Amino acid sequence: MAETDSPQSHRAQLRAIAVRAMRERGLDPEFPSEALAEVAALKGAPRTTGEPIRDLRARLWCSIDNDDSRDLDQVSVAEPLPGGDVKVLVAIADVGAAVPKGSPVDRHAGRNTTSIYTPAVIFPMLPERLSTDLTSLNDQQDRLAVVAELVVSPDGTLKSSDVYGATVRNHAKLAYHAVGAWLDGSGPLPAAAAVPGIDEQLRIQDRVAQALNRVRHEHGALDFETIEVQSVFDGDTLCEVRAQGPSRAKSLIENLMIAANAVTARFLDGHGFPSLRRVVKSPERWDRIRAVARQAGDDLPAAADSKALAAFLARRKQSDPATFPDLSLTVIRLLGRGEYVVDPPGGEPPGHFGLAVRDYSHSTAPNRRYPDLVTERLIKAVLAGHPAPYTIGELETLATHCTRQEDAANKVERQVRKSAAAMVVESHVGEPFEASVTGASDKGTFVRVATPPIDGKLVRGGSGLDVGDRLRVRLVHVDVDRGFIDFARA
Repeated sequence: MAETDSPQSHRAQLRAIAVRAMRERGLDPEFPSEALAEVAALKGAPRTTGEPIRDLRARLWCSIDNDDSRDLDQVSVAEPLPGGDVKVLVAIADVGAAVPKGSPVDRHAGRNTTSIYTPAVIFPMLPERLSTDLTSLNDQQDRLAVVAELVVSPDGTLKSSDVYGATVRNHAKLAYHAVGAWLDGSGPLPAAAAVPGIDEQLRIQDRVAQALNRVRHEHGALDFETIEVQSVFDGDTLCEVRAQGPSRAKSLIENLMIAANAVTARFLDGHGFPSLRRVVKSPERWDRIRAVARQAGDDLPAAADSKALAAFLARRKQSDPATFPDLSLTVIRLLGRGEYVVDPPGGEPPGHFGLAVRDYSHSTAPNRRYPDLVTERLIKAVLAGHPAPYTIGELETLATHCTRQEDAANKVERQVRKSAAAMVVESHVGEPFEASVTGASDKGTFVRVATPPIDGKLVRGGSGLDVGDRLRVRLVHVDVDRGFIDFARA
């Protein structure tokens, strides 16, 4: 790999690019001094809140997250019941107990609204003493939490649910890669899972997650396979960008979190409280999705139909697994963005087209996402018998702001990932690649290369192309500082 012209290390250069990109998009890369002073004055993890608290520390809670994650938002545990049902508890970090509404820390979190993950550095929403320590559900630490309880039948039907406050203790900090390999039978049980009974816990949770997943797909949930890109460093030098495929452990957690998010949304509505909902409306470009299906020799109905689209995706995944990640990305782009909206009490839930659920909030990552912290405050107010801490008008303003800031954060993350990719491929200018079109608009035509996993703009030869088309391209130019990777049609 050719070195960049900058005397900075790759990590320092990428951090500088991220800081500039954040500021250009209205995001603050630095914590204000008053927020840092507020956190420095904390004596320890919060111990008391206004709602009743159950002591559930003896249960066999475990966390599964990225290998290097330190901001642990949730732990889970499962308990088989007579008749084959399973009670699943998802405990969510009680961030609200340590971050009062309107405090300096809260104001900063409310500005950025999310943690921002770039190849070189993470810009956390909360100061690290909170997000990775005092409010993180760390290994072998007692922590306050908000628990979503689900009783699930063997066929994946949700039979009952509840939400309450608790004290919990993480007995096993696990990672996606190792747990996924073990569940698939391709690796040993992780060393961190040596706690007696954790192996059976993982098997039970996996069975429940798969049952929940089957039910959602029967209702039209869309099954995608996207390729995540990992930047690999040797010290401060970027060595490569590497594709990461799907993981059964990630699927386990995703399905439990989707279920927990639905439970919290219904809980608030059932108690006459408004809520922030995460929605994806009917696809913005259904006609183009139909055209992509026709190119694959398939057919979709004239009106947007999640069940029909889910069946098409399942057929393509089975018949052509090698190109299914490209198809997944194409359909995701054509579905349109997710957004936050307010659901008033008693209103018709807006629903989520891609997940095929009527009730869906964001509640399971309050260390990393501000809407989750807002949802947690609403839940804690119900549990304590207090009035709602936000008016409908305040929630509507927050919904618009959080959607906008999340879009900005996503753009920052994409730009820095592209800068990292540009560092890796700048020595390959002039070489050909197989690509697929991922975007086509007035802003230009954009393509994705699978190996190495990079995205760029088609600066020549894009006429007549649309999302989903496949073509051969040649790398013609890169600009690390701006994250530009330019291709021409070969």
